Amino acid sequence: MASFSVRFLGCKVSYSDAQEIRERLLGDGHHQTQEGADVAVVNACCVTHEAVRKSRHAAARAARTHSRVFVTGCGANLAGDGFAGLPQNVTVVRGRSEETPDLVADAVGPIGCVQADARIDRVRAFVRVQDGCSFSCSFCVVPLVRGASRSRPATAVLAEIRRRTNQGHREIVLTGINLGCYRDREAGYTLARLLREAGKLPGVSRLRLSSIEVNHVSAELVTAMRETPTVSRHLHVPLQSGDDTILRGMSRRYTAGTFLRRIEHAEGFNLTSDVIVGFPGEDGAAFERTLGVVARAGITKVHVFPYSPRPGTRTQTDDTVPADVKKERGARLREASRAACLAHWRAKLGREDIVLVDRPGRGYGDDYSPWLVKGSPGELVHARARAVTEEGILAA
Repeated sequence: MASFSVRFLGCKVSYSDAQEIRERLLGDGHHQTQEGADVAVVNACCVTHEAVRKSRHAAARAARTHSRVFVTGCGANLAGDGFAGLPQNVTVVRGRSEETPDLVADAVGPIGCVQADARIDRVRAFVRVQDGCSFSCSFCVVPLVRGASRSRPATAVLAEIRRRTNQGHREIVLTGINLGCYRDREAGYTLARLLREAGKLPGVSRLRLSSIEVNHVSAELVTAMRETPTVSRHLHVPLQSGDDTILRGMSRRYTAGTFLRRIEHAEGFNLTSDVIVGFPGEDGAAFERTLGVVARAGITKVHVFPYSPRPGTRTQTDDTVPADVKKERGARLREASRAACLAHWRAKLGREDIVLVDRPGRGYGDDYSPWLVKGSPGELVHARARAVTEEGILAA
């Protein structure tokens, strides 16, 4: 029997990748521990140069304390070799996400005594329903490292959700690289229908989407979200830029005006987003337009990414905005996001919400607003907002 540790870097899909490897190793009878493990799995991210640097650093650090290290995920499939020169005990596992758990398990080796199921790891379970992307944003390396869009059969998704709730997970997050592309044509499922069916399953206390492109924020989808009581009133919709010229350069397939019109479907939802600052050609006026769209859209939390050229993309040789300008714009956007979050939280003062406690003293409300609340991890508590801090909403 081998002992192992698993670390993921990046997005919720990366967590789902890591969880599948973890469960495969547990199913083979291996033992998970964070201290003194024989094997380390580092599920690497490559969405930016900084993400690759952190992934490489994590692999190098693991190589000093583990006998064998397996680098998996998007970073492992990046063009070129971002992990060259690491110690001999580091193995880069290239392949589709569906294949990776078996590849790692075969390399580690099975043993005779297996576990029937994996114990609960988090109160929130990320269930991947779709993978890959068939679009080609000019800056994005993800289609190159994860392949074309593909969807899991609805029966498999619903079966996994049942398994997760039986393990004790209270919240289910449906995740994918381009989630709105989900289709099970043979069974007649769209994402909207999948939401409705998942919401009916016993044990699902809360259901949420990880991220969805604005072109897929349809009346059908939002209606399904509104009519399914367990679905969280939160949408994460990447904007990337609020300037039409920059959006064309990104090959994003919408304008700022289209973005604003389509999110009108989601009135009353808490909107969060991703924005890239310093994309090639972005001048001061373009950045100001982005700030304006973020404000007009009512977006609260913004994940800010300085533009980073990615190998194999159409903009891999372009990086025209100086680093100090990217840093200044990123700081301004983060400050605007901070102010928007505080305003959103203050609007809840005196009101009640149901909070899922995911760690001691902290949890998230229905719309994914953070709360400071008493309760045990996994507990759903009724809370009344009495104050707002920089950390979140303070419960009475």
